Amino acid sequence: MSNTITTQPAHKNTHFAPNLVAKYNTQGPRYTSYPTALKFNDDFTIANYDYYLNQARNTPSPLSLYVHLPFCRWLCYYCGCNKIVTKKPGVAREYLTHLAKEIELLAKRVGKTRKVSQLHFGGGTPTYLDDGELTELIHLLARHFNFDDSKQREFSIEIDPRTVNSDRLALLRGLGFNRLSFGIQDTDPEVQRAINRLQRTEKIAELVSSARLYRFSSISFDLIYGLPQQNSETLARTLDDVITLLPDRISLYNYAHLPKQFPPQRAIGRHTLPSAAEKLTMLLLATEKLIDAGYIYIGMDHFVRPEDELAQSQKAGQLQRNFQGYSTRLASDVLGIGVSAISSIGDCYAQNSKDLASYYQKLASGELPLQRGLVKTPEDRLRAYIIMALACNLCVSTLHFTRQFHISFWEKFADLLPQLEDMQKDGLLTLSPDAIHVTPAGRMMLRNICMVFDQYSSKNNTSYSKTL
Repeated sequence: MSNTITTQPAHKNTHFAPNLVAKYNTQGPRYTSYPTALKFNDDFTIANYDYYLNQARNTPSPLSLYVHLPFCRWLCYYCGCNKIVTKKPGVAREYLTHLAKEIELLAKRVGKTRKVSQLHFGGGTPTYLDDGELTELIHLLARHFNFDDSKQREFSIEIDPRTVNSDRLALLRGLGFNRLSFGIQDTDPEVQRAINRLQRTEKIAELVSSARLYRFSSISFDLIYGLPQQNSETLARTLDDVITLLPDRISLYNYAHLPKQFPPQRAIGRHTLPSAAEKLTMLLLATEKLIDAGYIYIGMDHFVRPEDELAQSQKAGQLQRNFQGYSTRLASDVLGIGVSAISSIGDCYAQNSKDLASYYQKLASGELPLQRGLVKTPEDRLRAYIIMALACNLCVSTLHFTRQFHISFWEKFADLLPQLEDMQKDGLLTLSPDAIHVTPAGRMMLRNICMVFDQYSSKNNTSYSKTL
């Protein structure tokens, strides 16, 4: 049986009884990796990393690069990213100097034979760098790696709309970027004030118009529900604003209020946050409005236009997921560059130092700025196969699993059958001897379904956000 499935939109009348909401609204991972980053450990050494980097040199498949640019000019209260808020002159220049050292160390190990088919600049605010610095960074990467020059490549960058204008978008297009991800969050002025992120919807519309003029192949918007001062009415207006602009992709994230973990969130009063019931109403409202507008809910917070490559890849059973979210299956390995960046190379995950001073110190000593990582066990590999098949393509073929791992799927996971049958009764999935299929209703509970196969998961782990 093939992993290829027929993608059908979640129906607008999809709803959940209160007892199901209570049952499934727990904390859980977003599964941008398996095992998740919480399992990374300090026992993973430079020798481990070197082994997998050298193995990667001989891999014929394309390579993906992720570059983390941590600086922001303004503090957004909701944000949980690894960032440094500063307007101090020279910080970007110092960072680029150290990035150059890391890029050289990595390129010596990986070589220049593999084509870079995917490149992503994330942050922080990548457009904190000025035009000259962005140009310098692209040229630096192009000198050390083999950039794919075909139309199929995906070169993307995260954009704070407050930091760019039409001319900057033209520069980014000239540098080879063909995908933009705009951080919108919400268009209501009161919500924006509450999160310290004021940006005019009119400017966003102007930027989208310019991006289309410059022929960017994909425009994504990031939205958040559950923000302070937000309610169903304000969110509905935000969604109307967004739908009018018709981005190709929309990520709709649940705001996780974790002030102990993310100190800037202490500026947000709990009394300004919507209740759990209000958040659920907002999620269902957003799902219905986006589906009515023609978007397909592919799962894990992501909505895309039917003609988008992500929708087509999911339909063909070829979607993949990594630390940047969903992507088409262009590259098997991701090389992370910059402070806190995570690499996924072969069977290992490797994360750079999260602290800038430590990152600089290690590079100054001529060593890779590794902090922690993990080598997947055989058990991790087979569970990752299942979790990623469910998260990406809404189906896992038990026959493919058996051929891949030489283990009977249903014998291996006989102890999980009661949980799966319970989910089937709740309408989240369908079970057959040959496959597990996620139903349209189950897409909203996709993280919960994946958690069934996660040997490390525990309910109500406060390090994760709520699944709803």
